[in-house]
Amino acid sequence: MFVLTNIDSVANHFIAEMRDVNIQQDAMRFRKNMERLGEILAYEVSKTLTYQTAKVQSPLAVATTNLLNEQPVLVTILRASLPFHQGFLNVFDRAENAFIGAYRGKHRPDETFDIQMNYLASPDLSNKTIIMIDPMLATGKSLLKSYEALLTYGKPVRIIISAAIAAPEGVQFLQESIPNADFFIGTIDERLNHKFYIIPGLGDAGDLAYGEKL
Repeated sequence: MFVLTNIDSVANHFIAEMRDVNIQQDAMRFRKNMERLGEILAYEVSKTLTYQTAKVQSPLAVATTNLLNEQPVLVTILRASLPFHQGFLNVFDRAENAFIGAYRGKHRPDETFDIQMNYLASPDLSNKTIIMIDPMLATGKSLLKSYEALLTYGKPVRIIISAAIAAPEGVQFLQESIPNADFFIGTIDERLNHKFYIIPGLGDAGDLAYGEKL
């Protein structure tokens, strides 16, 4: 598992601004910071993919370089993931994309909830690398349900899960449920609270990016 904040970098500034209750009032800045973090994590993911040697003709001579064997498939959990996804798409600009509408249902009196899913569009995933993109990895239940639904489109050869902020409980749950997955995470926070929200977290990423929902 790769955790970005184990290394001091400018990404810490983006995460800090996304958390800041004053800067959060600027939705455009929140989206841009999420996009920037997506770009940084996508770059780190790119270091772990497979490459092949290619020749490129410049105006003066032929250059030899290593290029990606295959672009990954970017899997985005709507709606909160859209700015984070854009950062990945800026880096993997030839990638195919899958979109999933998965969200928490209403909380029961004991604060438990079911995961609702009402939309799924995906290319063929057979023998491909998929990057599942969700800014807030809380319980991990929506990501697991999304992954299970994606298997109807083919079995990927590699699963990467990327989040801006994660709770340790959600990471552990997904490590046990999808043991072959790799994780690229901006930061792992302290815990989940009794309503299964990440502490300290940053609030509702979808609302901060696009306005409060009813």
